[in-house]
Amino acid sequence: MPTFEFVTCDVFTDKRFGGNQLAVFPDAAGIEPALYQAIAREFNFSETTFVLPPKNPKHTRHVRIFTPGGELQFAGHPTVGTAFVLASIGEVKLEGAETTIVLEEGVGPVPVTIRSRDGQADFAQLTVAKLPEFGPPAPPADDLARALGLEPGDVLSGDLKPEAVSCGTWFLHVPLRNRAALANSRVQLDEFERVLNGYITNKVFLFCAEPELPESHYRARMYAPSIGVAEDPATGSAAVGFGGYVAKRDKRADGTLMWRVEQGFEMGRPSILDVEVDKKAGAITAVRVGGNSVLVTRGKLTI
Repeated sequence: MPTFEFVTCDVFTDKRFGGNQLAVFPDAAGIEPALYQAIAREFNFSETTFVLPPKNPKHTRHVRIFTPGGELQFAGHPTVGTAFVLASIGEVKLEGAETTIVLEEGVGPVPVTIRSRDGQADFAQLTVAKLPEFGPPAPPADDLARALGLEPGDVLSGDLKPEAVSCGTWFLHVPLRNRAALANSRVQLDEFERVLNGYITNKVFLFCAEPELPESHYRARMYAPSIGVAEDPATGSAAVGFGGYVAKRDKRADGTLMWRVEQGFEMGRPSILDVEVDKKAGAITAVRVGGNSVLVTRGKLTI
């Protein structure tokens, strides 16, 4: 029976058993695509990636991304983690301190810069293929609070209010009053589905400006139960949208704005996501997210 190599890694962390788990099939060309979804469910990580030859020879690889519930056109931690894995196992040749590759995803070509230390991949940073888009008005703050098991007033309104943003995947970004509210949040599934029924997204990224670590700027959690992700410990695709959310409200009109986001702490999988946004004359011109990763396992799947 045919076997296929896989590698697992923890993404957005420099320590094993932290960050967000990812399974990568570095050479998935021989796997029947109809099996991708079943394989993702078998691993039951937030995402599993299948790496294929590029459609455009100028690019490095074509990557398909699956959650246990379906395929994604773009996701951050699978992009960062896949680039890290390919460099770590020698599928991508490192060229000095920084190596830039291009991964084809459903959203388009995604550039990823891999940084190395002592000849080993250490950090990867993606640049979004799509600049932030801003969605329709969010459901009322009190409705969102009930859907998240929170008290009225825990969800902020005014300029700092819930807003949907996408850099390839839509998330509803919901600002909370403090870290206690963030810790207390619990999806009330029936109410959650009712409040978000018909809305542009049912993936919710909660955040507050009260982090735990002195180097961080924000603390966050992400819930997406409808795609089989009850809670995600590190969500790069939400973080780039969050960069758009914060940059839109930042009075600085020019330069590179940087924020550090901590996520996954409530799950026991601490994650650190470094977000950068370039602005020129008040307009967002580029968004990036990056972080460390560590290899965890290598094995073979028999099909």
